[in-house]
Amino acid sequence: MALRGRKTKPLGALLVDRKVLTAEQLQEALILQKTTPLRLGQLLIKKGLATEDEVLEALAEQSGVPYQKSIAFDDPDDIFSRVPTYFLKKNKVAPFRAGGSVIYVAAADVLNIHPFDDLKMLYPDHDIEAVLAPEAEISRIINSHYDIMRADSAGEVIEGLAGSDFEILSSPVLETEDILDMANEAPIIRLVNTMITQAVQDRASDIHLEPYEKDMAVRFRIDGILYQMFTPPKKFQGAIISRIKIMANLNIAENRLPQDGRIQIKIGGKDIDIRVSVFPTYYGERVVMRLLNKTDMNFDLSAMGFSAAVLKSFEATIRKTYGVVLVTGPTGSGKSTTLYGVLSGLRSPEINILTVEDPIEYQLHGVGQMQVKPKIDLTFANGLRSILRQDPDVIMIGEIRDLETAEIAVQAALTGHRVFSTLHTNDAASGVTRLIDMGVEPFLITSSVNAFLAQRLVRTICPSCRQPYRPTAQMLSELGLGGAKAKGARFFHGKGCEKCLGTGFMGRTGIFEFLPLSNDIRRMIINRAEAYEIKEQAIREGMVTLLADGLQKAMAGATTVEEVLRVS
Repeated sequence: MALRGRKTKPLGALLVDRKVLTAEQLQEALILQKTTPLRLGQLLIKKGLATEDEVLEALAEQSGVPYQKSIAFDDPDDIFSRVPTYFLKKNKVAPFRAGGSVIYVAAADVLNIHPFDDLKMLYPDHDIEAVLAPEAEISRIINSHYDIMRADSAGEVIEGLAGSDFEILSSPVLETEDILDMANEAPIIRLVNTMITQAVQDRASDIHLEPYEKDMAVRFRIDGILYQMFTPPKKFQGAIISRIKIMANLNIAENRLPQDGRIQIKIGGKDIDIRVSVFPTYYGERVVMRLLNKTDMNFDLSAMGFSAAVLKSFEATIRKTYGVVLVTGPTGSGKSTTLYGVLSGLRSPEINILTVEDPIEYQLHGVGQMQVKPKIDLTFANGLRSILRQDPDVIMIGEIRDLETAEIAVQAALTGHRVFSTLHTNDAASGVTRLIDMGVEPFLITSSVNAFLAQRLVRTICPSCRQPYRPTAQMLSELGLGGAKAKGARFFHGKGCEKCLGTGFMGRTGIFEFLPLSNDIRRMIINRAEAYEIKEQAIREGMVTLLADGLQKAMAGATTVEEVLRVS
């Protein structure tokens, strides 16, 4: 270790020399440090006086240990498999390369030499060389390499199960317990843990456990599409479902009625919230688990796929001081995520934001969120009435399902509130006719609604196997690109590789259709115009349709023509 016995300037002085801090800021930080157990570098990062990179670069100069912001993992002959994962996570260190007789170890804190002494005992024939790295980079190495090395696939666990493995423990998973560290649990528990871990690693949004006459199917929904993963033997069906019920704190003795529960766990250091739905069928209980990765969730509107023009217009609309904005689309089209993005962008100490949802998918700091509970008559309408007595500036309603809720939302907008909600319609213009069909008077729509936003989610092409291709003439014709229009267009698709599990896709993005209500469109609504007439007028005014926005993304190489046609 290069730092042993090394003497150099204190960290604070080095940061002043590098013009990261002023002398006055350093003195203030040193005084504050006396009241906290944090080290100076940690304190400076927490207070925003220095970035992690700036502190680590200064620590590298002070200690003589090199700093690497990004690290490539290389494990020759699997020599790092003997290091316990919990040891790496606890000490924030990660061996990442072996060269000759030297093992290189990334560390967030090289002043803590004890982990290096322990590693030396594990590798007595090697020298240990430290490299400074950000904590996030060390976590990435541990989660993406060490955890994967230790995690069997669910299929391998199933193959290893024997008839005597019907042991179910009654203790639920603790919220603070990382299930990747539970390698030695009972086999059924290990199978369920491995299944959830594999789903998270495969970027699945849902796990489906479907019982049939002679077997049980497990499917993952990845990027909106269901894929068959494995089929546990029928004899393990009851044990697997009972284990999931225990984790979700459900009644394992009840198998005649639907049940809903929730599981909060950690996988690889990531907080995963799982909504569990159990549904009785002829061949046994069917289970669907919705996985919500709270650690990696991004509610930035600019990252959701909006074009620059639509994003500018949409942001201007949501910042109006009153009025309703409705997001439309079928289930699974990303409407709730868009609304969370809106609320995240509007959050500030000066604004009171309240929501009524069913269910609450993500907890947003600084936002008051109410869960609908129909069993005690806490409906959207009743919850909305209570919210209006809480002096809100911004209101979000999970969904407008009936006339009563719609009328309260409209009245709230007319009295100076910003209201955001969702509707189940195919496009933006159909939102108008949906409200009228519910019984909302056209003059109330024109007085209160500012805009409709329709959206869908399309799968994005995997960057690792992306390559040009030529769609069929029929596909191009359906997109309005027949003949000369298609000659200069370039299209791409994913060939399929290990990173995208052979699908050719990696992640999803949105396509959007934004319809602000102009004066001409308001007059058409008053006259009860049909949805197609409103849509035609909006297109004349410059609205980009879902199909046109999808085509732009396909021509830009973000998605495929087949994806656009599938969802629009």
